[in-house]
Amino acid sequence: MKNLCHLPRSSAGFLWFGVFTILALAGCKQNGHTSDPRLRQIDEMPDSQLPSGAARSRVTFYLSSQNFPVEDSCDHHEIVAIVHHVDTDTLQPATARVTFHFDTRNNLKSYELVTAAGTLSRP
Repeated sequence: MKNLCHLPRSSAGFLWFGVFTILALAGCKQNGHTSDPRLRQIDEMPDSQLPSGAARSRVTFYLSSQNFPVEDSCDHHEIVAIVHHVDTDTLQPATARVTFHFDTRNNLKSYELVTAAGTLSRP
């Protein structure tokens, strides 16, 4: 009887190559919404408090309760806020411009952040 558990060497090598490729790509995946390490803690704030699908009213309440100013936006499916924070690891202040994107039912789809002009943080 033929053993079906053994693959030919070329197939086994291809299988291992695929497994390592997937693991390498998973390890390179960025978990946050920014590549700037100075904004890491700012990124964690809305990420933990405002899950995808959150109502627009919840986002505006969160921003208001944290005293984060909201900028005017031409897009009715966006809220743009300026978020100030002092990094607890480095004790350096950082400021980000966070843009929240909403679907047609006013539920949070995603957000992105960039360093805001006038930030006092150093590279």
